[in-house]
Amino acid sequence: MATILRDLSYRYQWLYDGISRLSALSVGGEGRFRRLALEGLTIEPDTKVLDLCCGSGQTTQVLVERSRQVTGLDASPFSIKRAQHNVPQAKYVEAFAEAMPFAENQFDLVHTSVAMHEMEPDQLQKIFSEVHRVLKPGGSFAMIDFHQPTNPLFVPGVAVFLLLFETETAWQLLKTDLAAALAAIGFNVTKQTFHAGGSLQVIQAQKS
Repeated sequence: MATILRDLSYRYQWLYDGISRLSALSVGGEGRFRRLALEGLTIEPDTKVLDLCCGSGQTTQVLVERSRQVTGLDASPFSIKRAQHNVPQAKYVEAFAEAMPFAENQFDLVHTSVAMHEMEPDQLQKIFSEVHRVLKPGGSFAMIDFHQPTNPLFVPGVAVFLLLFETETAWQLLKTDLAAALAAIGFNVTKQTFHAGGSLQVIQAQKS
């Protein structure tokens, strides 16, 4: 069940943006947060990029600065409308991440930012399978999302944040080994790093 603050944050752009900026301070600000999962990846103007669960286009904006072929996908028509207004340079598709309307081997890079924690475990498996399907051989999947803090000092803050803004699926994600789940699909996990006292994880994986 969604919390009141979660509903409000999605309804009002200023509130969502304020929460995002405040949360991003733990990794050096929103600019770095939006680029964190992309560090070390080569993105050229002709790189075909999918911003999965793109929301209002916060990271889509970063992606269009590097590629002319960016597609944003989200299941929410409200979010798609916001993204089209915020980042008109990208193309957008309204669809569920677990049933993407794309051909196989279409994208060089699939990126997602703090969205997988909103998925049920069975959805997560389907989404990872879909990402593997739409990526070209050698293509990369880059994601950033929550992780069980490794520094005890961050535990209270993460707990309060999840209680106020997230649902039970976020708590489930803290117990999920995402790297192992990706490997089980057939990905080669090339990078896993932890930030903000271990409360955030970045994973990069490659389709062989």
